[in-house]
Amino acid sequence: MDIQEILKPFQHFGVRLGLERMHQLLAAKGNPHQQVPIIHVAGTNGKGSVCAYLSAVLTQAGYRVGRYTSPHLVDWTERICIKEQPIASEKLQQLLLQVIDAIFLGEESPTQFEVLTAAAWLYFAQEQCDIAVIEVGLGGRLDATNVCDRPLVTIITTISREHWQVLGPTLADIAREKAGILKPGCPAVIGQLPPAAMAVVKQRIAALDCPAIYPELAVYLEPGWAAYQGRKYPLPLLGDMQLANSALAIACLQILGQQGWDISAEAISQEWQKPAGQGGSNGQPGATIPY
Repeated sequence: MDIQEILKPFQHFGVRLGLERMHQLLAAKGNPHQQVPIIHVAGTNGKGSVCAYLSAVLTQAGYRVGRYTSPHLVDWTERICIKEQPIASEKLQQLLLQVIDAIFLGEESPTQFEVLTAAAWLYFAQEQCDIAVIEVGLGGRLDATNVCDRPLVTIITTISREHWQVLGPTLADIAREKAGILKPGCPAVIGQLPPAAMAVVKQRIAALDCPAIYPELAVYLEPGWAAYQGRKYPLPLLGDMQLANSALAIACLQILGQQGWDISAEAISQEWQKPAGQGGSNGQPGATIPY
């Protein structure tokens, strides 16, 4: 039975936001989400790129890094990586079956995304990852990834009017959902947001007493090079989105450094110097990242 066949019975449940099913699944598997420190990334655009930057730099720094993103371009295995390597198909099949085995008769069935998310947590815990970079699937507050109480850092990249039928009709409504990943006292890095969205996010940050950073765009120095807060690094792709994404990633890495993580300037510069095409699909590191 391949991955598609294993997941097919859960397709018809569609999008059903909520955390109760995830907590039940994870509790049945020993709460693997509590065993790996995470960086949690939400936003409309730029999530995959920021996750790729962080995963690549932390891997270069010598850490065993898990990365969970969505959707995939070609294969389900792209969504779950350790040290920049997609999970083996056979391993993902085993994990999915382990998760499905934890669904108790009579319980509300989890969605396809919830089953896959639980498998990712299980994989990262079993493989003893030092840290995991987790991309929100949809929204934030009730997304299946939002089960950790103490993320190392939370990031909100951008907010625009997306999935308004699910998240709410206004930018303020959507911002309220994405700000749901913020946790009391946990550091936050916030991107360039529209005023209505920023007001909601700042209100939530104040209520939770989150140390927050609002990075300005990085600046171009010369062709192929940029800088953020005096840190110079190669940036082969042009555009304000890349200036924003790289600034968010470096701000997050600086916070991790303050927390005691060993991340050298060389680890950052070496990753940004990778040539175009190095790395795989779905936001892998290198100069092929679209957002």
